[in-house]
Amino acid sequence: MSSNKLDSKIPSGAIDSKWTNHKFNIKLVNPANKRKHSIIVVGTGLAGASAAASLGELGYKVKSFCTHESPRRAHSVAAQGGINAAKNYQNDGDSIQRLFYDTVKGGDFRAREANVHRLAEVSVNIIDQAVAQGVPLAREYGGLLANRSFGGAQVSRTFYARGQTGQQLLYGAYSGMMRQVDAGTVDLYNRREMLDIVVIDGKARGIITRNLNTGEIESHEADAVVLATGGYSNVFYLSTNAMACSVTAAWKAHKKGAFFANPCYTQIHPTCIPVHGTNQSKLTLMSESLRNDGRVWVSKIKGDKRPPAQIPEGDRDYYLERIYPSFGNLAPRDVSSRQAKFLVDRGFGAQGEQAVYLDFDDSIKRLGEDKIAERYGNLFQMYDKITGENPYKQPMRIYPAPHYTMGGLWVDYNLESTVPGLFVAGEANFSDHGANRLGASALMQGLADGYFVLPYTIGNYIAGTKMEKVQTTNDAFKSATDEANKNIAGILKTKGDRTVESIHKDLGHIMWEKCGMSRTREGLTQAISDIKKLRSVFNNAVLVPGEAKGVNPELEKAGRVADFIELGELMCRDALVREESCGGHFREEHQVDGEAKRDDANFCHVAAWEWNGSADKDQTRHKEELVFDNVHLATRSYK
Repeated sequence: MSSNKLDSKIPSGAIDSKWTNHKFNIKLVNPANKRKHSIIVVGTGLAGASAAASLGELGYKVKSFCTHESPRRAHSVAAQGGINAAKNYQNDGDSIQRLFYDTVKGGDFRAREANVHRLAEVSVNIIDQAVAQGVPLAREYGGLLANRSFGGAQVSRTFYARGQTGQQLLYGAYSGMMRQVDAGTVDLYNRREMLDIVVIDGKARGIITRNLNTGEIESHEADAVVLATGGYSNVFYLSTNAMACSVTAAWKAHKKGAFFANPCYTQIHPTCIPVHGTNQSKLTLMSESLRNDGRVWVSKIKGDKRPPAQIPEGDRDYYLERIYPSFGNLAPRDVSSRQAKFLVDRGFGAQGEQAVYLDFDDSIKRLGEDKIAERYGNLFQMYDKITGENPYKQPMRIYPAPHYTMGGLWVDYNLESTVPGLFVAGEANFSDHGANRLGASALMQGLADGYFVLPYTIGNYIAGTKMEKVQTTNDAFKSATDEANKNIAGILKTKGDRTVESIHKDLGHIMWEKCGMSRTREGLTQAISDIKKLRSVFNNAVLVPGEAKGVNPELEKAGRVADFIELGELMCRDALVREESCGGHFREEHQVDGEAKRDDANFCHVAAWEWNGSADKDQTRHKEELVFDNVHLATRSYK
């Protein structure tokens, strides 16, 4: 089914003045009244921590929730390579307009123009914010902030802190949030997992959580709720995401009326350490920044088992440089990943394995080992520790892996979902990235949402909405609590013979093979059938030891896997309906010379899915038509 009931609330006017005019026209909350209003922020990564810090600084009463013992363990710490901003410090042609264009093009023309332009505008402020917080961004000899290039761009706009950019930016946001904890405007609840959202009179008014230490089910009320809970790449089981990353918070909101947009848009990162065993539980990202100085290649001889040092220059295929001469090794992630898969599938993998080479020999000879160590030393050390191979002496072996999700809960220009009062930030929303995210833009979006967008738009909602005071004694809280307890009891009483881990592995295999780097109608149809059977296996045969009370990590995993199973089916349905290739969504039936073939006449829209009350009922597909007034729709080319 399809219908149209989405209002993106994009302001009128020229694109470069929309956000400025919108900020002036929105409703404001008097400073003295802010402390009368409470806001829940779920998640303490870059988007969540920056939102909590900003809203607390403004004077709102904020409740912040994270599943970890410390907010500093949020998955944002794993981001390595950098953060984009249109500062044009290099004087190499960058601008807000160019960052806007690169992002729209990089997303294969499947992003909302107004949101992307706002992101490009705000990017320049993020760096100033980070520097003011003491984030140790790299600097040139003269003291100016350094930049490097990244995939999908021909300018140097990526600010970085060696290979620890996400970690250092998170520490900055964390320090801002903890300042507000000390000031009493932010209450921090650690080791809590959100199990449901509470909707009263059609508005988001609170959440239900489980205390992961005690097992207690808790209720929390507020005037607005922000979800900043990250992406869902762990649906593939093996991914670069932390093992605790899940879709649960977003999925529970989806079941309460929040539409889920473009779930099939997933990003496979081209620069990851290959799978090295059957008992592996996650994959390790090697930063895209490595492709600045590393050259990607395979042997020209099919089935070549020679060590890389024995393969002469004439037998090497630097395929990204060959196919995409304008961008070379910095071709966008989706393009680079597909080419690696194409060559490996045809027998050109490194020493016959599922891997290609990332070689730094030329750069070491040109710049010196010390310079390469200065830029990437911690990444080289990590690779050496994991693989036992020294990348200064021999090429890295890399292969694509699930990394980021461009899909997520649908939001309008104000970052508000289809549930009034429920706002979604960072990777948890369907984002500003279209069908493919440019490298170094995830950190940019998370901090833009938290520091510079939500403080305005949440205030506009609170000031313009009549809300009665609610208590956790409200029937809606009781109903949601009962439902959470019922779900937990149902999982614990099954007492089957299948571990949660084994079921998750089966799901990951289905998703990777049928809904991974490439998809087909036949494969997706089969995947939907297989996932339905797997859901039945979970419901009837899962074994979760222990009790609801106290610490029970298997129970935590079981709830998350149950949500992944339902999400996986929706991802496959979304991919099946979208009869085109665009960005990270590659349907083999729709390609030209191995490149994605879009269908702008029929699919130039956001697909937003509405839950219909049961996993056994088909969801309703809504459309938000995309209009390109400022960037000409064109076939994406990096050649």
